[in-house]
This record gives sequence, structure tokens and C-alpha cells, in this order.
Amino acid sequence: MRIILVLAALLLINAAQANPAHSDDDISSSTSDSGFFARIGHVGEKVETKASELVVNAMTFLGVPYRRGGTSSDTGFDCSGFVRAIFEQTAGIFLPRSANAQAGASQKIDRTDLQPGDLVFFNTMRRAFSHVGIYVGEGKFIHAPKPGSEVRVESMSMTYWARRFDGARRVPVESHESNNR
Repeated sequence: MRIILVLAALLLINAAQANPAHSDDDISSSTSDSGFFARIGHVGEKVETKASELVVNAMTFLGVPYRRGGTSSDTGFDCSGFVRAIFEQTAGIFLPRSANAQAGASQKIDRTDLQPGDLVFFNTMRRAFSHVGIYVGEGKFIHAPKPGSEVRVESMSMTYWARRFDGARRVPVESHESNNR
């Protein structure tokens, strides 16, 4: 079952990244004249690759039980522990421990700009940014929801999540790469 979900996630990611308006040849010819644009393209490819890796890695933890304060697949995850572990394992990015602090360490984006690998936040405890998950595409996110449940993918349009949506954020991959050199 996990393999099927991982393959489905890969298909979603590839579909989301496809841009029929530009071929690889068009992009190459337009960026070959300027080293600046080539570098921007390279950073964009790295970000897309990291986002794909984040989602695929996150999918491998489907079914891991929720555990308050949990930070590993061996003992279980809470929401922010799950997000932190995925970013650390996949991208070498060390996010803060709480959902609220993760919101503060990432860049606000509009919901319409969500891409796989972005963070989505919800108000589940009568306070802003009290729950976090990773956007996987097509209006869905993966998260460790609550005691008695497991890491799972859910639709952001479900009434419960839609009413509690608190914002979307993007972790700036390129700034972390320059800090890790």
C-alpha cells in the first residue's frame, strides 16, 4: 500500500511541475545568454528537486503513529516533529521544534501559490499556527494529526481543515544551502 501511495505522489508531483508552455530547449536558449538567469534556473531546479524529495520521503512514513512530542518513526511523531524530521532527513534543513516557530522560520506565501513541499498551518488549538503539515499537491497535505491516529494524507478542503486553515509558508531552501557551505 505504501509503495502505491509513493508512486501516486510521484505522479502528482511530476504533473504539478510540468509546464507545457516552455520546452527544455526554449529555456536553455533563453538562459544561455546570461549567466545570471542560468543560476536562477539552477536554483529553481534544486528547489523543485528538494520539494519532490520531501514529499516522497514524507510518504514513506504513512501509518507511523501519532505521539505527542514525538520526533522519530520509531516512537511516533507529532505534527511539528514530523515536519522537522522530514526537512532534516531530506534537505539537511533544521527547522524549529514547534509549529508556531516553524511558521516564523518560513516565508509567507499565498494559498494559490502552494507547491509540493510547502508548509500548511492550521488553528486547531484556538491559537494561530498550532498545527502543521506538508503540502503534497492537488489540495492535499501529509501530517501527523492527533493522538490515536497515524501519519496520513488529507484534503485541505475537508470542512474541519478548511475552517482552520491559518496560512501557507515556504522554507527558503537556497538560504539554508548557503549557510551549510
